[in-house]
Amino acid sequence: MTANRPRKTGPLEEAAFIEVLFSGSPAPMAGWMVERRNPIWRPPTDVYETEEHYVVMVEIAGVLPDNFAVSLGANYRLTITGVRHDPGPHHRAYHQLEVRFGEFRVDVDLSAPVAEDQINAEYRDGLLRVTLPKTRAQHVPIR
Repeated sequence: MTANRPRKTGPLEEAAFIEVLFSGSPAPMAGWMVERRNPIWRPPTDVYETEEHYVVMVEIAGVLPDNFAVSLGANYRLTITGVRHDPGPHHRAYHQLEVRFGEFRVDVDLSAPVAEDQINAEYRDGLLRVTLPKTRAQHVPIR
């Protein structure tokens, strides 16, 4: 298991930290940067194509089926949105933090029209698989 251990900071680092707190950005030459994470995260996503379909697979383990939505918008943009709720206690000390919680969003731009009335979404074992049939004119052999 890996863990980030607190370390003692020097006066220059403390001054840079105070600068960030009050101005929102580090002082020039502070030697470090603050990363602000977007509260909306993007789950791991695979997109592939067969001769007859586009397939989008999204890893969203722990999300209830009522907590996500799949939609096809203008210009054949597939959008998957939802929320994964944090089941843990409110007060805890992390030793490692990699699993994201909260709102998520995936946008996939498809390169060609699809048969919108035949789109199929299946959620099983933490994977959402969206199958989008190509229109007849788009069937191209995959080599």
